[in-house]
Amino acid sequence: MADDDRDARGELGTDWKAAWETEDNYWQENFSSRPYALGPDYYDRFRPAYRYGFESARDNMGRSWDEAEPDLREGWTRYQNDSGSPSAWEEIKAAVRDAWDRVTGGHTADDQVPRPPTRE
Repeated sequence: MADDDRDARGELGTDWKAAWETEDNYWQENFSSRPYALGPDYYDRFRPAYRYGFESARDNMGRSWDEAEPDLREGWTRYQNDSGSPSAWEEIKAAVRDAWDRVTGGHTADDQVPRPPTRE
């Protein structure tokens, strides 16, 4: 994921930037309630993970976390280098998942497939 404000056409997108700023504010306010939070002063360490989860969920709509997680793990190495984050995948995976679930509503692709009615 590039760390910029470009939309799918490669053009700058102000909607995306505003959306990330909203998410950033949300996570900054709610970070200390998360089980992996080391304390309120550690938000900056997790900010790249939240942004990565936010961007990845938007780019992978329709995929479940379980389907996407191996690709996200691999992509974190590149993103980590670009963002300057010192955190390894296992340290930030829960924060990435939190941001992913917030964007997707916690729904997997399987949840979106219509199921035939059950017989009673």
